[in-house]
Amino acid sequence: MKYWRKTLLSAVAAVLLTTVAGAGDPAVKADVMYPTFTKDSYGNVIFTQPAYTPIRLLGDDLVVPDPEEPESEQSSPLSGPKDVFVDSRDHVYIADTGNNRIVHFDENLHFLRYIESESSPFKAPEGVFVDPEGDIYVADTGNQRVVHLDSEGNFVQEMGRPDSRFIPEDFKYDPIKVVADRRGYLYVVTLGGYRGLLQIDQEGNFQSFYGANKTEFSVLDAVKRALYTEEMYANEISKLPGAISNVAIGPDGFIYTSTSGNISSSQVKRLNYEGKNLLVNSTERLEGESKSLSFGERLWTRYSEEGRKLLPQIADLAVDQYGNIIAIDQQYRYVNQYDAYGNLLFFWGGRSAPSSTQLGLIKNPVAVAVNSRNELFLLDDQENVLQVFRLSEFGQLVYHANDLTNKGFYAESEPYWHRVLELNAQYTPAILGLAKTAYQKEEYDTAKELFRRAGDQVGYSDSFWQLRLRWFQERFSFFATLFVAFSAIYLASGRFVRKLAARFAARRPTRGLHPVWEQLKHAFYMLKHPIDGFTALRFENKGGYRGAFLVLIGMYAALLVYRMLTSFSFLKAEEHSVNALTVFIQFSLVWLIWVICNYLISSIYRGEGRFKDVFVGSAYALIPFALFAIPLTLVSNALTLSEEAIYQYLFYGLVVWVGAMFFWKVQSLQNYGVGETVVNILLSVFAMLVTGVLAFIVIGLSNELRLFIYEVYQEVTLR
Repeated sequence: MKYWRKTLLSAVAAVLLTTVAGAGDPAVKADVMYPTFTKDSYGNVIFTQPAYTPIRLLGDDLVVPDPEEPESEQSSPLSGPKDVFVDSRDHVYIADTGNNRIVHFDENLHFLRYIESESSPFKAPEGVFVDPEGDIYVADTGNQRVVHLDSEGNFVQEMGRPDSRFIPEDFKYDPIKVVADRRGYLYVVTLGGYRGLLQIDQEGNFQSFYGANKTEFSVLDAVKRALYTEEMYANEISKLPGAISNVAIGPDGFIYTSTSGNISSSQVKRLNYEGKNLLVNSTERLEGESKSLSFGERLWTRYSEEGRKLLPQIADLAVDQYGNIIAIDQQYRYVNQYDAYGNLLFFWGGRSAPSSTQLGLIKNPVAVAVNSRNELFLLDDQENVLQVFRLSEFGQLVYHANDLTNKGFYAESEPYWHRVLELNAQYTPAILGLAKTAYQKEEYDTAKELFRRAGDQVGYSDSFWQLRLRWFQERFSFFATLFVAFSAIYLASGRFVRKLAARFAARRPTRGLHPVWEQLKHAFYMLKHPIDGFTALRFENKGGYRGAFLVLIGMYAALLVYRMLTSFSFLKAEEHSVNALTVFIQFSLVWLIWVICNYLISSIYRGEGRFKDVFVGSAYALIPFALFAIPLTLVSNALTLSEEAIYQYLFYGLVVWVGAMFFWKVQSLQNYGVGETVVNILLSVFAMLVTGVLAFIVIGLSNELRLFIYEVYQEVTLR
């Protein structure tokens, strides 16, 4: 009893001490109502310290003069605001859509004025932009125009739908966002504008459609296009590219766009003067082009009523002074933060309670902006507030270190990255930053391991290339001498060795081998003569179950070695993720289901092979992989990505070889023609898929039956 009392008193004392210590620590004192995450190189979610902390709300305490009593004021909070913008002086402008006005705050977030353009009133404005000279541009959506005001809010010009023969007749001009570049060209986002941004000059003349998205085509779309007639394809619903949802200009002068809709990549773009996206992964190639990046993070997968995955919907983006990109997602209510190259730094957020407004939590984010102090402004059109966030100490540390790394100051970034890892040992950008530092310092062994931890295959390969070059340079004279010596010995003793081998072969007694070795010998024979070899299995009984099991054991060992020891440059598998039992079960099930399905299909489809023939033949067809996969795996550890073509050629050649062996197996054992063999294989694969679906259903029903029996048992015993 004394022990428990003492433990309880110690716990209470610890809580009190923590509370007292936290009262003087702003980082502890701040209330952060949401979790912050990042992801490692394998897509695993990692908790981190908060990158931003909420500090205040704006917009709920706005007032206007009372029309009935001008000397008094009445409440006039934000109503359905749609956009927020921070100018070069850190002044904040909000498009207060429901109140048909622009709200202006100074750099200290003190209210300054309402901008309403009395000579030509706004109607549901959804976008606002202020250029470096202070001129204001408003996307006046309800009036279908863009309004230009001077810095005092005086009306200068309105720009309606441009008159141009290059604009289709069915184009709807409903401006929702607008920005201006350094030349004074305007870039207008129109509602549902899948053709891209509308680029117009200072006089409102049309210049071009800029930065249009590409239409995403799935495999099913490609099949439809290949098989459907023109009439059938015309009846399909037209696939249109994603519509641009917002636009921003970064400190570098580039135009950034966000796109929402049913798209899985390139939701955020950085466009050059040609409208080409620069935010791509240049280290990964897809059909000769750089692979597009994906934006918008999720912790789990949800499904819509149509059964499709709900994709993130990027509503707006902002670019800070470091070039980092902040993108807000309306689907999952997350704030996603990426560096200038599109690499994830943080994502965080959360939905507030339905009946209250909570600092730091949001209901429907519609716009985001950032000032020169890296304070973040997040607009919520459901709560009708502007939330203000301050960069945390951890966030500042990450931003500063990452900025130094991106600028090439690797040595200067090293202490900051070490500090980040002290706070969060799993933070992947810090590991990658230290890897780049080690590479610059020519500490290639350290760099190679750090690149592996960070999941960077290119950095890992480059580090290994440097180590291989250094190793070869140090030993070149030795290997050159060894090569010359062996060549001389071979040339001098070649004839003698051949005579000795022939004499030994003549004296060797000829006696039969053990049946298992005879079966394995036949498996090797099939590498050169596959059709004759498979025919011999059927009619000469050259194979057997014991030999087949040995080949299967070799195949399993080769598959395990391939999964565990292939160079990280070519196989990005998570460390310690290979489970020998899992690999065994997966391989055994797939192979056994193939044998059963192929035998049954062959029996129905005029096949002549026995079950033993199908079993043994299916095992012997794997002999190329069982023999050559391990040497290829070892070779991969001596290659870099610059020799990737060699590795891929050998690996896919091995896969094609195994596929050809299965083809010849079916053709020879079942006495088929080429067409019959193709049909047999396709039916066998289809039967495997059906078997998998049935197994899934049976397992699911069995689990439900088990739960039902258990609930009945519980009901009976409790009553």
